[in-house]
Amino acid sequence: MRHSSDPATPAPSSSATDTDRVTVSAGARLHVGFQNLSLARERLYGGIGIGLAEPRVTVVATRATEVVADDPLVRRYASRAVDILGVPGVSLTVDEQLPRHVGLGSGTQLALSILAATARVHDHDPDHDHNHNCDPQIRSRAPTMGRGGRSGVGVATFENGGFVVDAGHPTNRFTTAPPEEGDWTVPPVVARHDLPDDWRFLVVVPDAEPGRSGEDEDESMRTVVERADPAIADELAGVVTRKLLPAAAAGRLEAFGEAVREIGHKNGAWYADAQGGVFRPPAGELVEELEGCPVLSGVGQSSWGPVVYGITDREHADEAVAAAENALADRELGGSVMLSRAASSGAGARIQVG
Repeated sequence: MRHSSDPATPAPSSSATDTDRVTVSAGARLHVGFQNLSLARERLYGGIGIGLAEPRVTVVATRATEVVADDPLVRRYASRAVDILGVPGVSLTVDEQLPRHVGLGSGTQLALSILAATARVHDHDPDHDHNHNCDPQIRSRAPTMGRGGRSGVGVATFENGGFVVDAGHPTNRFTTAPPEEGDWTVPPVVARHDLPDDWRFLVVVPDAEPGRSGEDEDESMRTVVERADPAIADELAGVVTRKLLPAAAAGRLEAFGEAVREIGHKNGAWYADAQGGVFRPPAGELVEELEGCPVLSGVGQSSWGPVVYGITDREHADEAVAAAENALADRELGGSVMLSRAASSGAGARIQVG
């Protein structure tokens, strides 16, 4: 089991004219749910999520005349990045990797880290203020990387970390079939808050089948959207505006956690047919047990799972970890248990100049 609560965050970059090597590191994200999945309402999706300080993906880029990477997915994202930027190539290694398709936003964080590292290593934005953590064009370029087509949470947390709520997409552009890849803009952020530094997010990654992605995810989302009850969206609007946002702004852990729990359960009602219950197996069993832990609130499933999360504070972190480890052991499940702060900033970069 791996426990971590105080990760080292890369220092912000500094200006360079002859960049030899760039390291970009981005934290995972939790996806609490969507505000609306019904075509009967004006805006579709509207992601709610939290950027984490840990675990992280860390990408190291050096200049090259072609794309060089061992991992096929890294190569694919790198090829897109060099095309977008109009540069000859890049050599990439991944020093830290997020678990893929488990609900931690691995695809978006990897893709945007590669894009940012490739841009920086080629000094692609020489007039950019390098005291900022990430390239301001990341958001506009994200759709061409295939990111931000539903939720904007991953892009927003890559930019600035924190707790975020996005505006979703106009429903008339997203019938049961989404636009062609890249033919969208990333939803704007309508609310963002830093969360208290003594809050801790419990992240449980059980050894289970990965969550849905790619064409499987598209087909599942299509089915959900076609059947989604608009009344749930109306209920969620009240939870978000009257419970979640005030609790985030005031830093009230119990109230925030209760709102997160309610959002997770209401989203699960939309997904029940597609995933075999309000939460998918085995996440549902873990959620049920951890909801009974007195030091945890806001227990839920991130995205398609199988990641399960909960919220506690620094004082009760060890007790929360023990409860999660017991929940895995009771079900004879392997897996990992982590603790993280909420990220207070976006992806960081280190530039080495030769």
